[in-house]
Amino acid sequence: MSTPYRSAGETTTGKVRKHNEDAILVRDDLGLWAVADGMGGYTAGEYASQLIVERLGTLNRSGDVFDFIEAIEDALVRVNEELIDAAAGRGVDIIGSTVVLLVHAQDYMLCGWVGDSRAYCFEADRLEQITTDHVVGVRRGDPTPFSGKGSSRSEAGTRALTRAVGAENLLFVDWAVAGCRRGMQFVLCSDGLNKEVDDAEIEAECRRRRSAQELTAGLMGMAKSRAARDNVSAVTVRVRD
Repeated sequence: MSTPYRSAGETTTGKVRKHNEDAILVRDDLGLWAVADGMGGYTAGEYASQLIVERLGTLNRSGDVFDFIEAIEDALVRVNEELIDAAAGRGVDIIGSTVVLLVHAQDYMLCGWVGDSRAYCFEADRLEQITTDHVVGVRRGDPTPFSGKGSSRSEAGTRALTRAVGAENLLFVDWAVAGCRRGMQFVLCSDGLNKEVDDAEIEAECRRRRSAQELTAGLMGMAKSRAARDNVSAVTVRVRD
């Protein structure tokens, strides 16, 4: 059966890091797409992000969209428990990952996220960020919520993640509803992309590119042409005209 959308995804190690702790999921058959960004050291980060996309990828979609959302949340809760146990077994503070995902329903899209991986929607020549980063600004010298690659330096101090899969015993996934109209485009990305490409540039690429494949290639090419200090991942979805 032909789907009402087209999608594409790409992930890369970047120019500085030796290992890719990002993972992506592109499942047009399920109407499910995800980007996960691991933390806790390269073996731990890779394990965490891969575990998330593998578990999501094994889900079956039956019943209505809310049954599917419940199955997604149950899968993430189980991964959260496994990552906490794995960190305790290795004697480390955290083995975790952010995740952002998009679910297609008949007349709308549902976006869920934990952490600072982002989702954007482009429609009517305008880009809008669907997600809200789970981060807090911390002054130098103050304790951060938890350590990991989610912390980044700025002139004001530190931006630290406040939520991730594997970080706390209780996992909370935020959800937002977006439209699903002809020609709409969605971008899911790890923070490695938006460190290199700002929102205005993402908007310009959405305006310029007519297909999911072209948009993904354009965004990833722009990031890779710059410092690409972090792993970089993007998944794009376009609702067919």
